[in-house]
Amino acid sequence: MPRQIYFRFVEEGLEGRLDLYEDNAPVTCATIWQALARPIRVTAFHAMFAGPEIMVGLPEEAQTFDPRSVPIENQTITPGKGECLWYYQGKNVMKGLTDELWELGMFYDNGGRTFGPLGWTPVNIFACMNHGLDAFAAGCREIRLKGAKLLEIGRVG
Repeated sequence: MPRQIYFRFVEEGLEGRLDLYEDNAPVTCATIWQALARPIRVTAFHAMFAGPEIMVGLPEEAQTFDPRSVPIENQTITPGKGECLWYYQGKNVMKGLTDELWELGMFYDNGGRTFGPLGWTPVNIFACMNHGLDAFAAGCREIRLKGAKLLEIGRVG
């Protein structure tokens, strides 16, 4: 059985579990697993351009690695339902955005694409929510209509 992480909306208690794609994205999986040595709580937003995706920034306390050391693995621009991405963008890559982006995203339905202000953006796909997705997806859809939610992400087991 693959290692798992969970996404949990804190207020509602809605939780989904994600199986890591350790065969297809071994370095990404190991890196994110290590970064989640302690659960994190972050604000989840709905994507503007990507379709059915929620996204979070990896908080400073979990930025325990050099993001440039994570290789291109299992990349796509069209994630499937339940798939989770890792994406890093360095400072000043995009005009007017001086901050780094340490991003985790999860596509709660089909039809997603990683398209943003700079065009198509390949991302590493490192996990898939195969447990509890339908209920969790309902919570994701609410973000689009009602606004951001507090999300906890951590290791299972």
